Amino acid sequence: MKLRYGLNPHLRPASAEPVTPGRSPVGVVHGAPSYINLLDALAGWRLVREASGLFGLPAAASFKHVSPAGVALAGPVDEAMVATFRLDQAPLAPEDLSPVTRAYVRARDADPKSSFGDFVAVSETVDVSLARVLRRQVSDGIVAPGYTPEALDILTAKKSGAYLVPQADPTFEPPEQEVREVFGLRLVQPTDKTPLTRDLVHVDVAGRPVPDHAVEDLLLALVVLRHTMSNSVAYVRGGMTLGIGSGQQSRIDCTTLAGAKVDTWWDRRRPPSLDPDDHRAALAQVCVGSDGLVPFRDNIDEAARHGVEWFAEPGGSVRTGEVEDACREHGIGLVRTGIRLFQH
Repeated sequence: MKLRYGLNPHLRPASAEPVTPGRSPVGVVHGAPSYINLLDALAGWRLVREASGLFGLPAAASFKHVSPAGVALAGPVDEAMVATFRLDQAPLAPEDLSPVTRAYVRARDADPKSSFGDFVAVSETVDVSLARVLRRQVSDGIVAPGYTPEALDILTAKKSGAYLVPQADPTFEPPEQEVREVFGLRLVQPTDKTPLTRDLVHVDVAGRPVPDHAVEDLLLALVVLRHTMSNSVAYVRGGMTLGIGSGQQSRIDCTTLAGAKVDTWWDRRRPPSLDPDDHRAALAQVCVGSDGLVPFRDNIDEAARHGVEWFAEPGGSVRTGEVEDACREHGIGLVRTGIRLFQH
C-alpha cells in the first residue's frame, strides 16, 4: 500500500506492506492515508475490537497521534452531549441515534478539544446516523468493519473528497511476533495476547468484592491503557472515559492531566447556579486505571480530587504501603492487577 508520506511530509516515498502475503488487517475504501493515519487506524481498530468483544456492546475511540483522546461503549447520551454535537438539529435527533453513533458521541465528548482532527475507530458497521454526526466534526478519517452505502456517500464527500475511509478485516489475527526496525536495529517480541478479564479487578487488596459497575469500568480502563502511549492513566465512569493522560514521563503528570480533563467534562454539566468547586465535589463513582505501578501516594491524593472511588494498578512499588494508606484515607478501593500495560 502506497502512503502519501511517512511521519512527516518530507519523508517520501512511504508504504505499508502486509507481514503475511495476501492478508492485511485493513484495506482502503476511500482516500490516501499517511503513515500516522494508518498507525491511528490500526491502534484504534485494535482497541475497539477488544472492547466490543469483552463487553458485547458497540465501542468507539477518538484517536490522535497513536493514543485515544476518548473511548466509550454504547450508552446514554446526555443533554451536554446533545448541545456539544448539535444532536437536536436536523437531520439529527437524539432519539434516532444508533448504538454505534452513541458510542462515538460519548467517546469524543471525553475531550472534544483534543479530538479536533481525530481518527475515528468503531467496532460496528458505520450507518447514516454516525456519518451525519461525523459530517459536522473536524476529523481526518474513520476505520470500521463496514459501511452502509448511504453512510459511505456522506463520508467520501467530506473534506472535499479527502476524508479517509479504511475498512478493517474483523477476522484478521496478528502474527505471533511483533517486529519493529529502529535505526538499523530489529526488535522482536511476542504479540501481546494476554487476556484482560474481570478476574483481574473483581476484588481489592483487602479481599473485598468490587461492585459490578466498578469492575466494568476498571476493565474498560485496562483495555484503553493497553492501546495508549505510556505513561498513561485513564479515568472511566459509566462505560466511557472522562479523561486520559498519555505519553508523560511522570505518572503524577498523567494523573493530573487526566484529572483536569475530568473536571472540564464535569463542568460542562454544571448548572449555572452552582459554584464550580461545589459541583466538582459532587462527582462520584469514577474509576482509574494506571498502566504502570503507582510509585508515590501523590497519584492517589490527586485522583481523590476527581471523584475516584476505585483505582487499579499493577502493584510492585517499594512504597506500596504508603499507596495503600492513601487509598484508605480517601476511601478509595485499591485493586492490584499484576499486569503492566506499557505501550510504545
